[in-house]
Formats: sequence, structure tokens, C-alpha cells
Amino acid sequence: MKITKIGTVFQLSFMPRIFPVNCYIVEEESELTLIDAALPYSAKSIIKAAESIGKPITRIIITHAHSDHIGALDTLKELLPDSQVCISSRDALLLEGNSALLPNEKNTPIRGGIPKNIKTKPDLLLEEGDRVGSLEVIATPGHTPGSITLFDTRNRSLIAGDALVTRGKLLVSGVMNPLFPFPALATWDKSTALISAKKLRDLNPSLLAVGHGKMLKQPQELLDIAIAEAEAKKKFRQSK
Repeated sequence: MKITKIGTVFQLSFMPRIFPVNCYIVEEESELTLIDAALPYSAKSIIKAAESIGKPITRIIITHAHSDHIGALDTLKELLPDSQVCISSRDALLLEGNSALLPNEKNTPIRGGIPKNIKTKPDLLLEEGDRVGSLEVIATPGHTPGSITLFDTRNRSLIAGDALVTRGKLLVSGVMNPLFPFPALATWDKSTALISAKKLRDLNPSLLAVGHGKMLKQPQELLDIAIAEAEAKKKFRQSK
């Protein structure tokens, strides 16, 4: 595991050179918020990282319920029984293994690793605009129907799950990178993901942290490029 710190955000990256899977610890005044739960074997490393910071993990927020973001959730809940587990109300269904679409959603199959036999039940179901500590919940559907991004109101850091990918280069979720195709293959709806990416750009973030790839400081220019590429690919699909 590789740990990188920028401001209040600690990136914990597992297999960073081969298949980077990231989760994040956000530091508050007296406690820590863990965002995502990485892979099944990641729990002890996450706990050690928190111990090195010297504050307790009191919350676990899941950006979306794919298996590489909830892998260590059950173990973490056993080790941190008093921690509050949070997820969007929509992706709480995926966490239960229910991949059925809701009546108002696009008729596109939900892709990616849908969890099976997760024992942990969320303590708090999140909606757009909710606050968890210093973090504001931003609804960013596309990769999954209930994907969320966390926006740190203190310093404009964005922890965006798989709404965007930085492995190789910054891309909107659903845009294919042949050298790292997995997030694109696991994206539910590309058009919805593009709308969410524009929403995140408009927040003018100081830092972008995602599920796969390095953190980016002042990512506005690269966000504009990624969004333009996604728009061009959308127009190409529509013209066919």
C-alpha cells in the first residue's frame, strides 16, 4: 500500500503500479472519515494508516457499491463497530446485491462487480446536499445509478469515486482507456456520467481524488479536456 497526503486527504493506494485501487482518509479536527473500503485484504492496512495519523475512524462513506470499493467493509465494521457506515440511498440497493433498475432510470444494465453476501447494513442513507462532517454529498450518477462524490467544504477537495479516472490520463467515467479499460467497462450510463463530470467541474475543485489513479491538484484544465473528449465521443455515437 502507498500513502499520499495532500492537505486533509490521505490517499491509500493498493497495487498502485498494476491495478490501482484507492480509498481515502479525510482528516477532521478530532476524527477521521474513511471514503471507500478498497479490497477484501485492505482492512488491516487501513487501520494502521489511521493509527499513524493518531485519530479514530468514526465514519465510513461508500461512493458506490462496486466490489473494489466495498471489499473490506465487513472486516472494517467488525474492527470498528462504532463507526457509522454511509452510502447513497440508491446504491444501498446494490450493496444488498439488488441490481434491478428503478422505474425512472435509463434501461441500461448496471455493470461492474455487484457485491454478494455483504453483511454490513448502512447506518445512514445519503442524499444530495447532506453533510457528513466537513464533507458535502454531491450526487454523481453514471458509473452506477447512485454514485456520490464528497466535497470538502473547507478546501474544495473532491473525492469522486469512479465518476472520473486519472489512471493514465484524466477521463470521464465510461470513456475507454485501452491501457486501463476496467472503469469504462463497469460504467452504467455514459451520458449520465458526462453530466456528472460537468457538475464536478463547476465546483472548481482544488484537488481531485478518484478511485483509480493519482490525485490531481488544480484539475480544471484537465477536467475541461476530459469533458470535451467525452462530448466528442457522445456526438460520434449519436451520429452512427
